[in-house]
Amino acid sequence: MKVEQIKDALKAEARRLGFQLVGVTTPDPPPHFNIFEGWLAAGHHAEMGWLAAERSRQRRADPRQILPECESILVLGMAYLPSPAGEGTGGEGKIASYAWGADYHEVLPPRLQALVNFIEEKVGAPVPNRWYTDTGPLLERDLAQRAGLGWIGKNTCLINPQAGSYFLLAEIVLGLALPPDEPFTPDHCGSCTRCLAACPTGCILPNRTLDANRCLSYLTIEHKGAIPPDLRPQIGNWIFGCDLCQQVCPWNQRFSVPSAEASFAPTPGVARPTLASELILTPQAFNRKFKGSPVKRAKRRGYLRNVAIALGNQADPAAIPALRAALSDPEPLVRGQAAWALGQIRGREALLALQAAAQTETDSTVQSEIQAALQNHTPLENH
Repeated sequence: MKVEQIKDALKAEARRLGFQLVGVTTPDPPPHFNIFEGWLAAGHHAEMGWLAAERSRQRRADPRQILPECESILVLGMAYLPSPAGEGTGGEGKIASYAWGADYHEVLPPRLQALVNFIEEKVGAPVPNRWYTDTGPLLERDLAQRAGLGWIGKNTCLINPQAGSYFLLAEIVLGLALPPDEPFTPDHCGSCTRCLAACPTGCILPNRTLDANRCLSYLTIEHKGAIPPDLRPQIGNWIFGCDLCQQVCPWNQRFSVPSAEASFAPTPGVARPTLASELILTPQAFNRKFKGSPVKRAKRRGYLRNVAIALGNQADPAAIPALRAALSDPEPLVRGQAAWALGQIRGREALLALQAAAQTETDSTVQSEIQAALQNHTPLENH
């Protein structure tokens, strides 16, 4: 088969496997690598130190560092937006929609391997390859834009003009020369700034990057320690990730449709969990509930940290029993954020719980959270 025929057949097979977006680009250095370098230099990658590792930077600068035989890169996008989870009620948390169903790190790899097998069958010989779905040292959105899949929006997401931005990206680095697609050059964001206005922490930067130190998705998933006190109120009731900058995007509001991929359908109890119930999840219950879910990325301690903060932001006294129990959690991180939440709710019952915890808490960081929460109570509440 001619390479043009192989490319056409490959695109058809990719769509059959559930990838709505398919494009091919060259392994040339990505056009925005200098912006990535500046982003690292400014510390906007927060604690994600692996992004700044020298080997990682070299490979992102030149995909041939990943696969010396690389002659083309297949870039793919799979829609993940689930059907609506229904109307929520009070006392619930929010989870980013990509995490409502199965973990895409489990869903996409078998299909990427199937595409590699398909290519090798068409070529009639082994083809050097590497494939990734946000796990490799590639500037994915740069490659996707150059492969014609869309443009990098002000919200930092890749936006496709027919489908919006609710897509998961994946790449197959190939030792096979396929004709590249035309890059997507228009910028259809125009003068719109809805995503910038919607971001509660102002983390979106003018050069279409973001400061991860202030991003709710980073803070609730990748950040391992206590969330800075000044950012806790902005968390609202987001307990894993955040969709705000995508929800307000006109391209999503007009063009995004629920994914047909059954794996991404909402798992019962995951899309809008009851916060007080989540806070009492044991390690075993957490692992059972989120088996095969992206939420496991935050680990139990990070997830319950987020839940405690959300309860504090809701300031509902009905959450006091769950928060009081969390003051005895084996994880200091959970105990500390539970103390903060009780300080936000206030009232005599919360005060008594904090005072009791202050008598027994031995961890200095948790004790500091307890003392700060106690100071948040008015003198009247002390009687």
